[in-house]
Amino acid sequence: MISDNNNIANTIETPFAYKSNAKSYKTQSNSDIDLLKKGIWLYFFLWVFEGALRKWVLPGLSSPLLIIRDPLAIWLLIMAGKQNLFVLNHYIIGMGIIGFVGILTAIFFGHKSLSVALFGARILLIHFPLIFVIGRVFTYEDVIKMGKMIVYISIPMAMLVAMQFYSPQSAWVNRGVGGDIEGGGFSGAMGFFRPPATFSFITGTVAYYTLAASFIIFFYLNRSNTKQIILYAATFALIVVIPLSISRSLFFGVAIVLISMAMAIGRKTEYLGKMVFGAVIISLLVIFLSGKSFFQTGTEAFTSRFETANEQEGGVEGVLIDRFLGGMFAALSNSSVLPFFGYGLGMGTNAGSKLLTGSSGFLIAEGEWGRVIGELGPLMGIVMIFLRLQLGFIVAIASYKNLARGNLLPWLLLSMVLINVPQGQWAQPSSLGFSVLVCGLAIAALKGPKEKKLKNRSQ
Repeated sequence: MISDNNNIANTIETPFAYKSNAKSYKTQSNSDIDLLKKGIWLYFFLWVFEGALRKWVLPGLSSPLLIIRDPLAIWLLIMAGKQNLFVLNHYIIGMGIIGFVGILTAIFFGHKSLSVALFGARILLIHFPLIFVIGRVFTYEDVIKMGKMIVYISIPMAMLVAMQFYSPQSAWVNRGVGGDIEGGGFSGAMGFFRPPATFSFITGTVAYYTLAASFIIFFYLNRSNTKQIILYAATFALIVVIPLSISRSLFFGVAIVLISMAMAIGRKTEYLGKMVFGAVIISLLVIFLSGKSFFQTGTEAFTSRFETANEQEGGVEGVLIDRFLGGMFAALSNSSVLPFFGYGLGMGTNAGSKLLTGSSGFLIAEGEWGRVIGELGPLMGIVMIFLRLQLGFIVAIASYKNLARGNLLPWLLLSMVLINVPQGQWAQPSSLGFSVLVCGLAIAALKGPKEKKLKNRSQ
């Protein structure tokens, strides 16, 4: 039992770290570890409220606030290095080489803008390594604490989503980035817009509530971890936000989390009774909301958007294949006609586009794989994609093994890892921050609860 449990804990050591680089952790102090944890918490809060700062609090500083988490990420890497917690692995080394070489090729063979190249390289050199710092510094219990905070925040955020949905785009609550009075909502259906909540774009709302759904389900299966009244209120909030978001991505994201839960119940049937109870609560909430006009209006707008968009994109199968797989294959098939070193790192980002042309847009491709290969060229682009795919695959294998041992949490987080690590749109800072957080939390959750470890050691 001891060896099995150690294997779970060491999943973060191997294959995520070279043993030759691992040093003794005896010099670490609790105060230093606590400081690092506070830094990760600050990274989380800045991810959640970055859009609010750019829209409402400090709209005049919208552009510099775009990279508000960058100095914090650098500090976390430096502090983790001093505590021997920033251990190099082939993912970090590979991304680092691509980042540094990408800067040079962008300057000499691509767009020739150092600022654009550095903006693109920060994704690989600063934020990507932070995944492993979060995974090393955070414990399983820390992941639970952050999950509770995500569930708590989902309740008032749902109120904000409702206000944005029913308010005109000219209203203060719908101000766009930089205080744009034209509004920050994306076109939806029936005259309603997709609300971004505290984020800059609707993608933030989608990411947040998909993550919230994972923790809500987890807390239904482990009810001792949170107050029941909070759990029911968060469930109510999630049910309300899905139609009001007018977002198919959120609908599909929650559906994938539910599928993950069903697979977990298939492995651990003791979860079945708890989930049936949760399903009853959800059903009662849906029945209650169905009679409310504000929910009916949101549902009608969501249904209209769903049907119209599906017709335009060839049905549900066409949507899923084109969005998740079509863009991938198109990017690979077009790689042979691209310059060997690409058009330059950072050129495919909205910020890079604005620096180069004066306006935001997709200069290379809207899809992530198309952007990566277009910026870096076929060789480096495909290597980067391979590293991201490999990381997602390794986390998936480790999560499945943990599920068999009774550790459900990484499995519920896995769906977001598999969507956002291999082909999430890292050019968008909010999407990048979400990918870093969810993958880091999944790796940390692989360690399992301390109580279980102590129990195993006594056997």
